[in-house]
Amino acid sequence: MAEAESSHRNWTEGKFVSSMKDFLRATICNRFFLLAIRLVVGFLFVFASIGKIAQPAEFAKAILNYHLLPISLVNVFAIGLPWVELVAGLLLLSGLFVRGSSLLLAFLLSLFTLAISISIARGLDISCGCFGTIGARRIGWSALAEDVLMLAGSLVLCYFPSAFVSLETYLRRTQSVTDTPPDR
Repeated sequence: MAEAESSHRNWTEGKFVSSMKDFLRATICNRFFLLAIRLVVGFLFVFASIGKIAQPAEFAKAILNYHLLPISLVNVFAIGLPWVELVAGLLLLSGLFVRGSSLLLAFLLSLFTLAISISIARGLDISCGCFGTIGARRIGWSALAEDVLMLAGSLVLCYFPSAFVSLETYLRRTQSVTDTPPDR
């Protein structure tokens, strides 16, 4: 009797795990879910870049406060990083080069997560610099959690790049229509 219960439990738990995996895969591969991730991450990076581009000196101070980069690289990052964020965010919003831009943003988010983690461990009480001077918030667990969530979203887009409602799909359709030979 105990053997029958054990085999029934294993079968039921195995079926549950299998159905949970199927559910997660169906959710993650859902084109509307992927579109939402793409638009949210893209919008956040475009929005974050605007304040940094508008006030590079303030962003340079925020970078300097982390005490992670040599002073000689602070201005390079303060001027260049927001433009990389802007372009990658716009590419995600438009649906062009989704895998490449989400991979780039995943790399940046990994660096941001590392920088915030190190600063939390050091006990620094500094402005995040995440959105430039817009809503100048302090680093902390919430900023870390937001970066981890965006990192997860970017990684999902790396593995499942969705072309649903994208300029890339439109361009492919337009190109395939112009590449077809006319009927004779």
